[in-house]
Amino acid sequence: MDLPAYDDVRRAHARIAGHIHRTPILTSSFFDGLAGASLFFKCENFQKAGAFKARGAANAVFGLNEAQARAGVATHSSGNHAQALCYAAAKRGIAVTVVMPETALEAKKAAVRGYGGTVVECAPGMAAREAALARVVAETGAEVVHPYNDARVIAGQGTCAKEIIEDLGALDAIVAPIGGGGLISGCCLAASGLAPDIKVYAAEPSNADDACRSRKAGRLIVEDAPQTVADGLRASLKALTWHFVSTGVEDVLLAEEDEIVAAMRLIWERMKIVVEPSSAVALAAILANRPLFSGRRVGVILTGGNVDLHSLPWMAG
Repeated sequence: MDLPAYDDVRRAHARIAGHIHRTPILTSSFFDGLAGASLFFKCENFQKAGAFKARGAANAVFGLNEAQARAGVATHSSGNHAQALCYAAAKRGIAVTVVMPETALEAKKAAVRGYGGTVVECAPGMAAREAALARVVAETGAEVVHPYNDARVIAGQGTCAKEIIEDLGALDAIVAPIGGGGLISGCCLAASGLAPDIKVYAAEPSNADDACRSRKAGRLIVEDAPQTVADGLRASLKALTWHFVSTGVEDVLLAEEDEIVAAMRLIWERMKIVVEPSSAVALAAILANRPLFSGRRVGVILTGGNVDLHSLPWMAG
């Protein structure tokens, strides 16, 4: 495997600095009291294209040589990586095609098209996504930028945790949501390079708990098309990200569906910011494991804010 290292994160940060926001870190005395810990929220919902994914996408796109760039880029994504790759591709002026499941939020499909991307729809499930992407690549010769099983993407995502550590100094832990594992892998890289004593925890929906089950089994377990309100976390780990989850993550913590929705609503109500369900999984997992974080300084990554305002989860029924 082409494993990225901390130096790749450092180089990625320099490469993408002019194309991303250094997002703010917010605090909340309400959530500190609720969790019994000092929580520091890294607000990637304020990032370009509305999510942390802009970091990895920009690193991949701006790292292409000219021949690769001329052929364009392609990927599969339920939404945030799609928008991020389209944003980065538009900045460089190259073509982008995105395979998206038919069940992806219409708001995210519209956003992809708004950035100039071409959407190719497929059936839900990773197998269908990958088959459709293979057809696109065969037809166009585009460079594949995988949403997470890509060393360039992982290095780019690691810049998020790099900023947290640089801005806050000593932390006891970083908690981030996990789907395919690109962000959590980047967190492991950043912590290993800057502050090896920081423990990295992955937060996962109980309804899409393949990372948790993989850790317990000691082998990679893949789940196809799990159903969870956290639509950005339905992907399963791949070889690269499993490496980091199995070697660098302290633990995988689970959150139930109602806990995710409750945490999302609390963030909206108490912090006055828009986050999507996947973002709320980190806070939900912390609140479900209060004794683990009691009295500790914890970085919490709010991964994105690309939510469909017409179907908020607490409006169901």
